[in-house]
Formats: sequence, C-alpha cells, structure tokens
Amino acid sequence: VQLQASGGGMVQAGGSMRLSCLVSGRASSWYVLGWFRQAPGQEREFVAAISRSAEITNYTESVKGRFSISRDNAKNMMYLQMTNLKPEDSAVYFCAARGLRTIATPFTEYGWWGQGTLVTVSS
Repeated sequence: VQLQASGGGMVQAGGSMRLSCLVSGRASSWYVLGWFRQAPGQEREFVAAISRSAEITNYTESVKGRFSISRDNAKNMMYLQMTNLKPEDSAVYFCAARGLRTIATPFTEYGWWGQGTLVTVSS
C-alpha cells in the first residue's frame, strides 16, 4: 500500500487547514489510518487515528476539540481538518496505515507511511 499526504502550507495562528491522504495499492478499508507529526529536532508524535469503518477515533490531548480526523473508504481517502491552529502545531505531518484492527498511538505500530506535508503556523 502507498500513502500520499497533501494539503500543507502556511497559515496564521487561529486559522484552519485540511490535510488529505490518498491510499493506493489496496483498499483503505483494510487499514487503521493515522496522522503523526514531527517538528525539527523532535520525535515523531501521534496526532490522531481512525478505525477501519470510522466508528472509533483517537486524538492526542493537545489537538482535542481543534482537529477532526475522517475517512472516505469509497474514495480511499483520509482527512485531518485542523482549526484554531497554533504555532506549536507547526511540523511535517505524515499519514500512516496499520494492518491490525485496533487503533494504536506509537508510530512503531504503523507499517506504511506517506511522504509528509509541511504545516507552518505563524504567530
């Protein structure tokens, strides 16, 4: 399976942005999907994940109430709607897929990764 993230860019603090992830090679419904981010000099951190049929979502505490993860298996797409963005949200955002049924937060639990898209939030 291949993943391709898109939608990053620069936005002012308080603004909104939507990231997209295209899943190809196999139907996206086979996978738990997630978003991770990595800022310069920092470890890759979990942002959000969504179960195969979208019935379960999980978010890191710092984005709860601001970010929303969703998926459209008919289009093999996953999205991350980000609102009220803060400078500390600036990072390269990666989409990832996990072949097991359960949501997981460690990045080591995801076996397939997209190339990343840069999000920069200016103050």
